[in-house]
Amino acid sequence: MNNREIAAVFEQVADLLEFQGANPFRVRAYRNGAKKISELNESLTTIAADPKRKLTDIAGIGKDLADRICTLIDTGSLPMLEELQREIPSGVVQLSRIPGVGPKKAVVLQRELGINSLLELRAACEEQRVRSLKGFGAKTEDAILKGLAIAEEAGARMRWADADVVVQNLLEYMRGAAGVRQMEMAGSYRRGRETIGDLDLLIDAADGASAMERLADHLQVEQVVGRGDTKMTVRLASGLQVDLRVVPTESFGAALQYFTGSKEHNVVVRGLAKQRGLKVNEWGVFRLPAGAADSDAKGEYIAGRTEDEVYAALGLPCFPPEMREARQEFVLAAGELPKLIELSDIRGDLHMHTTASDGQQSIDDMVVAARARGLEYIAITDHSKRVSMAHGLDADRLRRQWREVDQVNRQVEDIEVLKGVECDILEKGGMDLPDDVLAEGDWIIASLHYGQSQSRQQITERLLEAIENPYVHMIAHPTGRLINRREAYDVDMDQVLAAAARHGKMLELNANPARLDLHDVHCAAAKALGIPIVINTDAHSASGMDVMRYGILQARRGGLTAADVANTQPWPEFSKLIAAPR
Repeated sequence: MNNREIAAVFEQVADLLEFQGANPFRVRAYRNGAKKISELNESLTTIAADPKRKLTDIAGIGKDLADRICTLIDTGSLPMLEELQREIPSGVVQLSRIPGVGPKKAVVLQRELGINSLLELRAACEEQRVRSLKGFGAKTEDAILKGLAIAEEAGARMRWADADVVVQNLLEYMRGAAGVRQMEMAGSYRRGRETIGDLDLLIDAADGASAMERLADHLQVEQVVGRGDTKMTVRLASGLQVDLRVVPTESFGAALQYFTGSKEHNVVVRGLAKQRGLKVNEWGVFRLPAGAADSDAKGEYIAGRTEDEVYAALGLPCFPPEMREARQEFVLAAGELPKLIELSDIRGDLHMHTTASDGQQSIDDMVVAARARGLEYIAITDHSKRVSMAHGLDADRLRRQWREVDQVNRQVEDIEVLKGVECDILEKGGMDLPDDVLAEGDWIIASLHYGQSQSRQQITERLLEAIENPYVHMIAHPTGRLINRREAYDVDMDQVLAAAARHGKMLELNANPARLDLHDVHCAAAKALGIPIVINTDAHSASGMDVMRYGILQARRGGLTAADVANTQPWPEFSKLIAAPR
């Protein structure tokens, strides 16, 4: 078996174990193992056959996984997987991942209606057969149809963070191609879009054919879809399509600009070029003869080696890729482009969980991790009691934790630890903890985890009430969406933004790549209203703090500078900000 097939087996095992409700650490071991295997550039069969090497030397592969890899290599099958497949009906796991279904409902659908695929599930919903089942109803049927739409879209596009793993592996591998002078990813990946449909790889190489051969030999290439003199298209095991274009040196900048897009941005670029008697395409910038039409004249090449050259020829600054969406970048170009926020600007992380609720590490562990990342301040924000599945804190447990935080602050001098909580906004309205408790905290987050299917008016009113609470500093992940898994709840964001501005409250940009909530358009709207954004990791472990970079990318797409983000401020300034009357 090759690496791709072994990784797929481990993913199946993880899915089935998760469906059974197995130990989360066991599920994670298989899922992490699949990820590590899929990223390897060397065959597991080769490693296993080498007496001087061990599979357990691969990060993330322990003895149990190594033994199962050997079984797969030797026999082509895994008894553990076959046993799990016998225990769980075919197709049920796939159904259970649809929002509105879950494992128990998936079993009922399979047993009562014989549904084993998403296509069969859609047909049953459209024929209104699902609503007749006990425990379902018309609302559940509608929710399943909406969930199917999300699942179908998720199948077509990959989250940026997941695509980035593929990209980094691919770039590292392709650097081994002979004679490569320049190499860049373009397209929506380079612009930092939340989801990626395909990848555009540009290469300037002395021998384009060798570069194509190198790509074709990559372990993750499942199919060579097409190949010409300067372009090659392949499909990876992950499902992503990669278009490789071999570009001459004098055109590399022009091609990078053109294939980065967006299409709307490039339409404006071409229009501005035409006004100057120029033509812009993937080959360069060309000066047209007087009176010549754009389509039928080659023109004189004047720029194209770099993106700076291309934009300068049009009298434009070189826009950061994240800004190239034809929103405000050309208006801003009339003055000086803003300096977009960078990861190094962040000084604090104000949303994280510990073992007190659903986190994996202690307060001390999180402090050590934050110090290692150069942070000046953090907030410990475990869940409140309404989130019972996460062992949320009631008033007594929270106060005990806050005393522990006070003790930590007495012991450390180079980082400030805030007494915080992620307090739920209740379905009926109001906060999960009384005001006298919230008043004792340094940093109070309000969030909505339950009742997400309520009406637009109900959800909006719940968020507005939380914003009006004098002890709340920030609303966390304000729309509740999970990219490719769950749509945002129905909320009037115009009202939420206006209320946050009116009451001087902050809004979170949750950096978890599954959330990225607020999205970029809402970030831009908050900036326009002067609402401070806080970019947080929502870390549940020390390593969870590493997702901050995804939030930074999203913030850049929203046009945010360091001045627009509250947790870029040094601790003395930030402490004054949160101490101000609310």
